[in-house]
Amino acid sequence: MISKSKYPDIKIPQAGIYQYVTTRNEKFAAGLQDKLEFKRGDVLAIFSPNQVDYPIVLFGTIAAGGKVTTANPIYETTKLSYQLIDSGASILIVHPEVLEAAIEASIDAKIPASRVLLFGDNEIKGYKPYRSVLINDRDIEPIYYTPEEAKSTTAYLFYSSGTTGKPKDIEITHTNMVVRLAQVNSMECNLGPHSIIMAVLVATLQRLGIEYSSYDLNACTTAIIHSNFSVETICESIQTFKINRIYTTPPIILNLVNDPSAQQFDLSSVDKIICGGAPLSDQSERKFYNIFKIPISQGYGLTESGAITISPDTLKTTVPGSVGILIPNIKAKILSDDCHELGCNEPAELWIHGPNIMKSYLNNKVATDAAIDRDGFFNTGDIVYVDEQGNYFIVDRNKEMIQGLGFHVAPSELESILLTHAAVSDAAVVGYYSEKDATELPTAYVTIKNGYKQSRALAEEIQSFVDEKVLPYKRLRGGILFIDRIPKNASGKILRRLLKESLKNDMKK
Repeated sequence: MISKSKYPDIKIPQAGIYQYVTTRNEKFAAGLQDKLEFKRGDVLAIFSPNQVDYPIVLFGTIAAGGKVTTANPIYETTKLSYQLIDSGASILIVHPEVLEAAIEASIDAKIPASRVLLFGDNEIKGYKPYRSVLINDRDIEPIYYTPEEAKSTTAYLFYSSGTTGKPKDIEITHTNMVVRLAQVNSMECNLGPHSIIMAVLVATLQRLGIEYSSYDLNACTTAIIHSNFSVETICESIQTFKINRIYTTPPIILNLVNDPSAQQFDLSSVDKIICGGAPLSDQSERKFYNIFKIPISQGYGLTESGAITISPDTLKTTVPGSVGILIPNIKAKILSDDCHELGCNEPAELWIHGPNIMKSYLNNKVATDAAIDRDGFFNTGDIVYVDEQGNYFIVDRNKEMIQGLGFHVAPSELESILLTHAAVSDAAVVGYYSEKDATELPTAYVTIKNGYKQSRALAEEIQSFVDEKVLPYKRLRGGILFIDRIPKNASGKILRRLLKESLKNDMKK
């Protein structure tokens, strides 16, 4: 059964991303061309946390006909080097806070020091501020793209989070991004010049942040930008600037819930929080609302696709556990392991189709062909089901499902239960393959709250707490293991592959 959005399709703007967002002429683009001989199709990398000049570099590069790749500022040298080399970046704009890693990575990627430039106003170790080099006296007319060129020309090179393997380079075209912004425009009808928004995204403006910084320019909203996302900074900004819309990720929500100091600030100006990047448990969402009385809307999407669903909260309905309904221009099908299309309330793998789907994985035809079928449907790799009203529910990542006693066990279900135990502050469930039992055993890593001590008795108590609430094949037969911190990426996705590697050693102890 192929499902279609309940909303009518929106008209796809026939423009490049720069022309869709703004009509300004570009001095930065002229500087790229005149000073660094930057050509159409060249790649510029940005390695920085949130920074007020980020959009200048981002859109200036696009105006010059180039591509932008954004690197996570928490990357160490090896990961940054890989991205610079794989993307073919020839210029690197870097924040001073992460300059050391950038210097080493640029040497590995053979990017000359003269093409490594800094955010800010100060020269450091011979590396110059980008403004002193690239802000030109000459304006240029931004590169124009025909509709067909916009569909085929790559604007952004985003890298997957690598939670299940090596990061892949995702090619996002001009049309892909224009459609994503147009979809946001059609859904976020309450935002406009009166709105004050803040994207609290932990790492950088890449992916979701770029989409919303672009949206901010397009809708003429006011955006508050911070590189420091401490609880105090977030709350002070809300109180001072009367922010009314926040875009964030689950780790930030958990920090606000668990830090009592957040309740000392006036956050009443916020009318909604949009949370994405990773699932936020129902328990955490309810706890946040009980404390702050601010609704959280959860949506669902991927780097390869942008948003796919819109939260039911936006539709003024309440569907517990749902990430919402399909947004305009999206079609979806749910396929079983043997590729049969399933109906309502039957969980299986989600495939989606729409003009927001990526062009390809760069230089990786095998991965691209595996992800996109001959009809243009993209395999999300997520197990979902849809109810009769078109509300979608995420069960888990297909690659992360535990195969126990012939059944599929969703780690997220067990994690949600674990988080309701009084002693547990965070949890992650992975499968441990037991040679003796010839099956995977659901095993939980948990961090505990202050005031509790790690002990065998507490582990057994937590295990029994979960086992009493689930079917026999879902029980935590691998046991409970204590850990100081659950490894996650910047958006809050659990790095299960790291836990599985640790589990091999932990089970031998």
